[in-house]
Amino acid sequence: MMKLDLPQPDASAVEHSAQLAALIRNTIAANSGWIDFSQYMQLALYAPGLGYYSAGLQKFGEQGDFMTAPEISSLFAFSLANPVAKLLAEMSQPHVIEFGAGSGRLAADLLLRLEALNILPEKYLIIELSAELQQRQLQMISQQAPHLLHRVIWLQQLPLQPLNGIVLANEVLDAMPVSRFVKQGDKFFPLGVALHENDFVLRSGPFEPVLHQTLQAIEEETGVVMSHGYTSEINLHVQPWLQAVSDMLNQGVAYLIDYGYPRAEYYSAERSMGTLMCHCRHRSFDDAMRFPGLQDITAFVDFTAVAEAAAQAGFDVQGFASQGNFLLDCGLPALLQEKTGTDERRNLQWIQQMKTLTLPSEMGERFKVLGLSKNINITMPGFGMQDLRYRL
Repeated sequence: MMKLDLPQPDASAVEHSAQLAALIRNTIAANSGWIDFSQYMQLALYAPGLGYYSAGLQKFGEQGDFMTAPEISSLFAFSLANPVAKLLAEMSQPHVIEFGAGSGRLAADLLLRLEALNILPEKYLIIELSAELQQRQLQMISQQAPHLLHRVIWLQQLPLQPLNGIVLANEVLDAMPVSRFVKQGDKFFPLGVALHENDFVLRSGPFEPVLHQTLQAIEEETGVVMSHGYTSEINLHVQPWLQAVSDMLNQGVAYLIDYGYPRAEYYSAERSMGTLMCHCRHRSFDDAMRFPGLQDITAFVDFTAVAEAAAQAGFDVQGFASQGNFLLDCGLPALLQEKTGTDERRNLQWIQQMKTLTLPSEMGERFKVLGLSKNINITMPGFGMQDLRYRL
C-alpha cells in the first residue's frame, strides 16, 4: 500500500465520513458480514447525500481532488467540437447527451464552440445522478454561456423516447463500481469488504463459478497466467450501461474518453496488484477504506471489454486512439494557432495546456478514446491519425 501524505480533513468532513461509514457497516451487517467491493464502491461514491459524488465537496479543478481535461483547457472542448459539429450535420434533430458532466465546463465550452461553428444541437442533455453536481453545472453554464442555458436539460435517467444524438462520456467509465478479485491457487475469488474491530478490511468472499470462468477465459485469451495472489478488477456494469445507451439511440455515435488499456495490457503479469486508485487533493493512493465519502475511487478501463460490450449492444466500433492523437486529428494545432496572440505569457500557457492534453508523458497516452456508432453511415472523425482497434 502506498504511503499516504494527505491533509487531514476537518471536523465536519470527518463527521460526514463517519455517517457514511455507519451506513456501510449496517449494510455489511445485513449481508452476513461481507459485501462485494463493487457494493462498497457504489456506497462510497453514490450513497444519496453521503457518497463522494452525491455530497457537496469540491471535486474538480485546482481546489478539488483532481483535474479533468475540460478543466485543464478549453482546447479540449473546442477540439471535440469539430467532430461533434460534423456529426450533428448528418442527423435529423440531433441532441448531444453528456454523461456525468462534472463541473459543467465541457458542456459550457462545447456549446460556445458549436455556436461559433453555427451548428448547435436541438438540446444538450446532461445525465447526472447527483443533485449537488447538477447545481454546480447549472452555475457554470449560467456564468459561461447564459444565452445557451435554455438548450440544456438535466436528467437523472435516460430519455424514455429514443432519439438521434452524440453521446459524450469523459471519465465516466473509470467511476463505475468495479468488482475486485484475487487468484488463490488455481481459483479466482471475489474480493469484498468486511469488518475487523469496526474497521473496514478487504477480504475474499465465497467462490463464484461465473466469475471464475470469466477470468479463466481472460487468461486463455490474453495468454497471461495470473499467479497466486494476483489481484485486479473487472467492470460488470459496462455491458448493461452500453445496452441502455444503445436502446436510447435511434441513430447516433458515442465518444468514450478515459484512462485505460486493451485487455492484454490491463491484465499483464506486471500489473498484479490491479489498477484501483483513489484521489484526494491532487494526490493518488490505493487505500479505498480511508475516510469513505471524502475521496474519489477509480479503476482503469479495460477497453477490450468495453468494445465487446458495445458490439453486443448493437454498436459498431469505429475507432480507438490515444487522446493525444485524437485531439491532434480533431484540429487542436489549428485551434492553438487561433488562440495565440501578442501576449507571450498567455501564449506559453496555451502551449503548456496543449502539451498536458497530448504528450505521452502527460494525458496524451494514458487516456484513450473509443468511437462507437449506431445506424449512421459515416466515418467518425478523430481516428484518421491513429486507429488502434487491432490492439483491442
